[in-house]
Amino acid sequence: MTADKILTEAQLTATLAAWRAAGERIVFTNGCFDLLHLGHVDYLEKARALGDRLVVGLNTDASVSAIKPGRPIQDETSRARIMAALAFVDAVVFFGEDTPLHLIELVQPDILVKGDDYAISGIVGHELVLNRGGQVLTVPLVTGYSTSRIVAKVRG
Repeated sequence: MTADKILTEAQLTATLAAWRAAGERIVFTNGCFDLLHLGHVDYLEKARALGDRLVVGLNTDASVSAIKPGRPIQDETSRARIMAALAFVDAVVFFGEDTPLHLIELVQPDILVKGDDYAISGIVGHELVLNRGGQVLTVPLVTGYSTSRIVAKVRG
């Protein structure tokens, strides 16, 4: 079941150990992923193609509300199930902090990924990953797609 991909931090730690023992490269990214759209799917698919396993850090409802007033549109359980249903997402784990730094410290990804609207120096956790010999990469985003744009269109 897709819900089996939604992990606690303890479950994720055990899963990561098994993946590493198998020699798999772990990619990490994070976001709100509210109202899943083509831009999200394309981004996540590109991120997964960079390694063997993709871990998605998903903002809790409280953390989304703190950075995006009036959001999320979908609750965290719905957003997590939708993320977990994607074939190229291997694990989903929630974070409620302002940034995903704690999760990045936990995951210790081989590759940390964000969209190309970020500079490498602006990606939370970049120093941690680079200092351990990992990579921090950006992937091109599909222009014209955003949850904010969808919400504005529906409200219009």
